[in-house]
Amino acid sequence: MSGAHPADPIAEAFEGHRARLTAVAYRVLGSHADADDAVQEAWLRLSRQDADAIDNLGGWLTTVVGRISLDLLRSGRTRPTVPLDDQLPELTVTLDDGPAPEEVVALGDSVGLALLTVLDSLRPDERLAFVLHDVFAVPFAEIGIILGKSADATKMLASRARRKVQAARQPASAGRQRREVVQAFLAAARDGQFEQLLQVLHPEVKFTVHTPNGTFVTLGATEVATRARVAGSAARGHAATVNGLPGVISWSEDGIPLSLLAFIVAAGRITEIIAVTDPAKLALIDLPDPV
Repeated sequence: MSGAHPADPIAEAFEGHRARLTAVAYRVLGSHADADDAVQEAWLRLSRQDADAIDNLGGWLTTVVGRISLDLLRSGRTRPTVPLDDQLPELTVTLDDGPAPEEVVALGDSVGLALLTVLDSLRPDERLAFVLHDVFAVPFAEIGIILGKSADATKMLASRARRKVQAARQPASAGRQRREVVQAFLAAARDGQFEQLLQVLHPEVKFTVHTPNGTFVTLGATEVATRARVAGSAARGHAATVNGLPGVISWSEDGIPLSLLAFIVAAGRITEIIAVTDPAKLALIDLPDPV
């Protein structure tokens, strides 16, 4: 936080709310950078206010961050994304033949990559209402103030968004089908079977690779199939679950993590692949021991 005196009681109070405000903004915007900007803007607005006149600082800040986030979504200046970087402490990886606690599955549904992808399809007001109420338990009346709607209208927005999210979620049995699609992709990538790759890739698939030299994004089934060597090299890795999504992790003979992949699958095709091969980023993830 720039410009705040360390002994400033308002600054100290704001810092006490920062983690929650950042979490709210990130769930709404889907971007760490945009979330940080929204929270910083909230601090600037607070610094121009008479803090003594604010009865509920936490509620006031949540409202301000909500409005800033909503304005960003409506303006199109930001697009919810599905980042996988060193700022995701909630990233959880488990081996598929190891213990699979229920909280891991819940994580994938509530705050993981899959939910962010679903939220991307919601209207801005639906997304805000759903995130604030269902994830952060903000009352509908307070959300309505942000949206300029009644509590009942806000409740309907959240209900509509909830139905869309629930419709996008698939039953547990679908997890096996998603894993089969991923296995088919890895086998085809390993063997260089171009046509088989195209069969399991969505035409608009996105492939993001985090390497020591930066992050590279490839779009489109043909382009991704052509550049599938990164995923293919991990085909001999171990099946894993990454924030509730099918994934693969591989290690060197010395037990050093080499790569981590996560796949988003919809309607029998892979819509997004996230690969991490940067040792620095892999070191920041709580990975299981090699097998």
